[in-house]
Amino acid sequence: MTPLPVTPSLRLDGSTALVTGAGRGIGLAAAAALAQAGAAVTLVARSREEIEAAADAIRRDGGAAEAAVLDVTDLAAVDAFFAARPAFDILVNNAGTNRPKPMTEVTTGDYDAVLGLNLKSAFFVAQAAAKRMIAQGVAGSLIHIGSQMGHVGAPNRSLYCASKWALEGMNKAIALDLAPHRIRSNTIAPTFIETPLTKPFLQDTAFRDSVLAKIKLGRIGQPEDLMGAITLLASNAAQMMTGTSIIIDAGWTAD
Repeated sequence: MTPLPVTPSLRLDGSTALVTGAGRGIGLAAAAALAQAGAAVTLVARSREEIEAAADAIRRDGGAAEAAVLDVTDLAAVDAFFAARPAFDILVNNAGTNRPKPMTEVTTGDYDAVLGLNLKSAFFVAQAAAKRMIAQGVAGSLIHIGSQMGHVGAPNRSLYCASKWALEGMNKAIALDLAPHRIRSNTIAPTFIETPLTKPFLQDTAFRDSVLAKIKLGRIGQPEDLMGAITLLASNAAQMMTGTSIIIDAGWTAD
């Protein structure tokens, strides 16, 4: 009798995970997803109150979680943070920002804020995590939260698109650099997800309608819509996936 193949597990028991920007929105959903799959999760952000509340909620739900204050734009602090801890098995590179405005109104301050957090910090957090993985022989998974705007353009999104397109290229090159160490690197590219960051924009009826006109499945995304993909990329079920992007856009980029 031919033995049936066995589906690789999506469980993460015994794994450790780090999620940046983890106090709310996509970051909180990522941390919850990983904890629910069995990983011990470290939530980091600048706001102690938010991440401690989030970690406490995960623990009340039966998961393992701790909160650690970290400003990922402070690269010296990033290096010190990773140097003081064992290698993580999983990184969710989520911290990000946006300053939507016409490109003719963009200031150097806007540029530095968006590219500094969305790209520079993402790169050096990934580098620090990967160095620890390599040093300790950990076959890990880097998951970068990109955007559909890393695959298309949009009005008033020149900086955001620049950062997310760059993240996609960075991800592919990182995947090649780290493949010999059995460290995978992938992105998740969501459409508009209703979070504290996007909610003020989505409350504008005209803007919300323009978004829904391009979302073929007819609704704004929720953080829960990303949790399955995050768990997949973190797990052994995705052990042959690296250097790619999972676009969760409800059909936006299909046109």
